[in-house]
Amino acid sequence: MRKPMIAGNWKMYKTPKESLAFLDAFLPLVEGHTRDEIIICPTMSSLAFVVEASEGTNVRAGAQNMHWLNEGPYTGQTSPTMLVSIGCRHVILGHSEQRLYFNETYERVNLKLKAAINHGITPIVCVGELLAEREDGKTEETLRTQVRAALRNISSSEARRLVIAYEPIWAIGTGSTASPEVAAHAHAIIRNELASCCGEQTAQNTRILYGGSVKPENISELMAQDGIDGALVGGASLVPTTFANIVHY
Repeated sequence: MRKPMIAGNWKMYKTPKESLAFLDAFLPLVEGHTRDEIIICPTMSSLAFVVEASEGTNVRAGAQNMHWLNEGPYTGQTSPTMLVSIGCRHVILGHSEQRLYFNETYERVNLKLKAAINHGITPIVCVGELLAEREDGKTEETLRTQVRAALRNISSSEARRLVIAYEPIWAIGTGSTASPEVAAHAHAIIRNELASCCGEQTAQNTRILYGGSVKPENISELMAQDGIDGALVGGASLVPTTFANIVHY
């Protein structure tokens, strides 16, 4: 059985003080909730505070990105060893905003994925198509290419920690959500490519999340679809009550 994961990506929002205020309100709302794995990914300046404040609870903190090397002259970067040192065990990799705005390449996503696996960090690898790619009938080609590139030279045993998030780029922050049927079809494509890359057992064991304007009003219908194992939530994860409602779908 794949345990569902509900992950909140706070993007470039919330100071440490605001992050702790969120947890003060949010943690009581999800106390005792064990059906889903709950992850919050704050900004790097808040990460250590969120890790510490969530210790001993059913909520875990994850990073929004990381470098693939342990150290070096890379101003502004955070290494996997730095994440591990503060107790962070999850990281988002290859988010469409990194790909679109910061030139994240297939090769870099692959290097980061390998580094996360080697350091015992659970990688949440994002894949998704542009609106133009969907309109041109290239959704399947795009998803297969992104999955295959991310998993290059990754064995089935190494992929056991892997989580994939399907985020149609045209739905991120737009208010437009892929219909449950469209999302489920995309998840099936991803799982099929996982099987090609890492074997059927790995494909069946890997959680695939949906991301793209997830909110309390649509989470239940999405989660009812076969093959959707959770959600990567953006803006709706910034409000404690709203995110808690999503967790309790």
